[in-house]
Amino acid sequence: MLDILLQDEYLIAIDKPPGLLVHRSPIDRHETRFAVQLLRDQVGRRVQPVHRLDKGTSGALLFAFDADTTRELSGQFERGEVGKTYLAVVRGWPPVSGLIDHPLTRETDEADVPRMPDTRTPRADRQSPDSGPQPASTRFRRLATIELPHAVERYPKTRYALLALAPLTGRRHQLRRHLKHIAHPIIGDATHGKGRHNRFFQTHLDCHRLLLACVELRFRHPVTGHDTTVSAPPGEAFSRLMRSFGWAHAWPPAGEPAYC
Repeated sequence: MLDILLQDEYLIAIDKPPGLLVHRSPIDRHETRFAVQLLRDQVGRRVQPVHRLDKGTSGALLFAFDADTTRELSGQFERGEVGKTYLAVVRGWPPVSGLIDHPLTRETDEADVPRMPDTRTPRADRQSPDSGPQPASTRFRRLATIELPHAVERYPKTRYALLALAPLTGRRHQLRRHLKHIAHPIIGDATHGKGRHNRFFQTHLDCHRLLLACVELRFRHPVTGHDTTVSAPPGEAFSRLMRSFGWAHAWPPAGEPAYC
């Protein structure tokens, strides 16, 4: 059963676990479980995702029950009107806060193959293969740090940080690529990360997932017009790691806005 975070007659939001595809994909032919089909069977209604999360990313995922709601919510994502906050564990200690403004070229993944009829890709996330770099911006805030007495690379100790990330644009794999660009890759990222650090987390910390989670979505309800917030926990393995690092109270930060 998928954990439902919010539901009314127009929309539904779930807490997508890591490792679950949003929809069927020929690239992952061995997969038999997909968020769209699981949720449709669980609630007994056709659902349409209005945005996407990568397979390895967990957290808040929003669906609509009808075409008008899908159109309105997708429009909010396309126009950059939806606030999105992610948590990530990265290698090293980035600055306390900052803006990553780095254009990104189109990157192919499972979202580029034909879809099931009940799925949808926001137009803002579509680029032609021949298009050049597209503007991409991400705000970040450092929430906590740790230094471990392990020589993962050439230094006798290794540093990691917990970040809150707010993508201001919607490029594919934007957060993972932006963190790699500033030399603070996300732990568990097999494509854009550092293999040594990924293996260290697997073998020494029993953490086998991408440490990236969408913990909050903020949008305007497409029918009532009310400001709506959907919050999701970072996930069991992610939360366990935060507790072991002494970061249990780092999110949400007390007395501050929960977003970047």
